[in-house]
Amino acid sequence: MDKIFLNELKVDTIIGIWEWERRVRQTVVIDLEMSADIAKAAATDEVADTLNYKSVAKRIQDFVAASSFQLVETLAERIAGIVRDEFDVQWVKVRVNKPGAIRGSRDVGVLIERGDRPA
Repeated sequence: MDKIFLNELKVDTIIGIWEWERRVRQTVVIDLEMSADIAKAAATDEVADTLNYKSVAKRIQDFVAASSFQLVETLAERIAGIVRDEFDVQWVKVRVNKPGAIRGSRDVGVLIERGDRPA
């Protein structure tokens, strides 16, 4: 199975468990890998025949910007659900990074996979 990816999608949101984090927007960085059969699109050269990554990006940006979760784990799970349910994706890998969350570390976050892993 083929994969379509989207890397370093940056979105400002409310995320965190501390009281100060509930008052300020922080940037999260999202990477996605999504299973897709791109053979038809490659043959027709038509965007209608593939997973439109621009549509996925816009939906995720809108969702994350409007959200206010405490945990990046919850945010990642919700993103995976949107991609799978709304875009008919069988398998997705979601990485959510929270830059600067730990002093001395570039970023921290979670990486999840949901669905039937492609061969």
